Amino acid sequence: MPTVAEIMNRHMGFPPGTRAGVVPAEAIPELAEELRLGPGSSLLDLACGRGAYGLLVAKQAGAQLTGVDFAEQALMEAREQAAQLGVNNASFLTGDLTATGLPDASVDAVLCTDAIQFPDEPAVAYDEIRRVLKPGGRAALTSWEPLDRADERLSPRLRRVDLAGDLHQAGFTDVEVRERPSWLACERALWEEAAALDPGDDPALQSLHDEGVRSLQWGPALRRVLGVATSPH
Repeated sequence: MPTVAEIMNRHMGFPPGTRAGVVPAEAIPELAEELRLGPGSSLLDLACGRGAYGLLVAKQAGAQLTGVDFAEQALMEAREQAAQLGVNNASFLTGDLTATGLPDASVDAVLCTDAIQFPDEPAVAYDEIRRVLKPGGRAALTSWEPLDRADERLSPRLRRVDLAGDLHQAGFTDVEVRERPSWLACERALWEEAAALDPGDDPALQSLHDEGVRSLQWGPALRRVLGVATSPH
């Protein structure tokens, strides 16, 4: 695991010890700006995983963070990472993309990194994001979108991702989706190194290697996107 983390952090631009995903560190300032958070405001990191992105955005803004994920192991690591980063105004709860357990209109902003494609009914997840946001609150979602929705190299989940269409359908305003090729370049460099390494008998390295091989096959069929929107008043 330390070797896997070192490889990922080197390509994504995070300092050693960070437990993040494949949204690079260069995205953090843009995410923080788009979410329009300030000291004392509230951020939901939806499907937070190990929590790095929400923690870093909340730390930059001085915001109160709530992370929600279905995986207890991920939440445990998120709490550990909060302590390592010195983020004291963070809590992590069990829930999922379609049922956070949070009250209506309870947060100022929602962040969801690379997870909106997972629900069987994505529209329910978008509705949940709108439900928990205060009027005028901001949402920022990162994902991949297909260059060709008929491309059978891609999973059905990825082929149906349409941030602009789904945000509009859920009633959001000020919807903007931006392509981020530099994020995709970081990811491709990671997968190229992963596919080329000899994992030996290390199961973590084997998993990274296998993911690299798979990702290089379908990576050219995708574009990397950031979607931002406002909850209507």
